[in-house]
Amino acid sequence: MFQRFHCFLLLPLLFSLVVVPFSTRANDVGTVECVVLLHGLARTSASMEKLAAKLGAEGYKTVNYDYPSRKHTIEVLAESVIPDAISRCVSHDSSAIHFVTHSLGGILVRQYRSRHAIPLLGRAVFLAPPNQGSEVVDVFGEVPGYALLNGPAGSQLGTGEESVPLKLGAVDFDLGVIAGTKTFNPILSQTLPNPDDGKVSVYSARVEGMCAFLTVPESHPFIMKDDTVIEQVLSYLSQGEFSAAGAEKLACAFKRE
Repeated sequence: MFQRFHCFLLLPLLFSLVVVPFSTRANDVGTVECVVLLHGLARTSASMEKLAAKLGAEGYKTVNYDYPSRKHTIEVLAESVIPDAISRCVSHDSSAIHFVTHSLGGILVRQYRSRHAIPLLGRAVFLAPPNQGSEVVDVFGEVPGYALLNGPAGSQLGTGEESVPLKLGAVDFDLGVIAGTKTFNPILSQTLPNPDDGKVSVYSARVEGMCAFLTVPESHPFIMKDDTVIEQVLSYLSQGEFSAAGAEKLACAFKRE
């Protein structure tokens, strides 16, 4: 009777061991790695859902952050979006906080990092970032309706004196950049140095201090949904490098131990 009673008490424990999947990144308190996902200009977090789901399946905690990209300047967005996203990761007892961004999202990270330390900062992957600004803004920024559609931040992404990206300087964190080389918008592409993704040129995606660089045959609006891109994001977050052929390994400003 005594042995049966102990077996009965052990059943719930044994059952829980069977039904709870094991994850090296998510099981132990203080060892979960968190990824902040930031969408681009005039987009929403829905554009990053596929990528967030893949990261979650690999055991990462994800914060797919939705922000009003067309309502404020880059400076204001960075000061509100980044600390709030970080706090959400910290609330999960994260051991590292990574960033995966599309377009404007990467500029917000650079803007915030230029003024503040980021606790537990891990790695970052920027998809199609206008790190050197975009000539599209130079050409079309004064066209009626541009400011209405793209807001204050959109007007700060050119290559002239008001360009915020050009004022930020080199990056000093573990960064990999993926740029697209396919365009569905020949009109916008005529304003850009080739190759480009229809909004941002490959040249503009580069930034001093980055650790790795990769180009893929994908367009600006859809680069974050590409299976190869998602695979390379996972590779960089886990290994610190892109595994695809043609990927560049660079002498990054961030010094790895």
